[in-house]
Amino acid sequence: QVQLVESGGGLVQAGGSLRLSCAASGRTFGSYSMGWFRQAPGKEREFVASINWRGGRTRYADSVKGRFTISRENAKNTVYLQMSSLKPEDTAVYYCAADRSGSDYPQKSDFDYWGQGTQVTVSS
Repeated sequence: QVQLVESGGGLVQAGGSLRLSCAASGRTFGSYSMGWFRQAPGKEREFVASINWRGGRTRYADSVKGRFTISRENAKNTVYLQMSSLKPEDTAVYYCAADRSGSDYPQKSDFDYWGQGTQVTVSS
């Protein structure tokens, strides 16, 4: 059983930055691909970014490409989402997720474990 705990959310001005963290349990964390998703009020949960277990392959939603960066430190069992040039439309609850198969480019259905989410609010 893997547990994921997100942190780092909060209120930020448009144009500002936030760094989200996702701490995971389990020694096999390093073999998991990881992803970030977000869900805004009244919207479906959507893909934001993913990273494979070795960290060399990443993928981003078009809406965040060039502004967000996903990274991982396997020795610390932690995945990050660095968010820059934030926009009000980035406001959402952000969730991290783990794919135990370690897919290079996992689909939403591949993710086995989900965190509880952390709120990001971007003011205009």
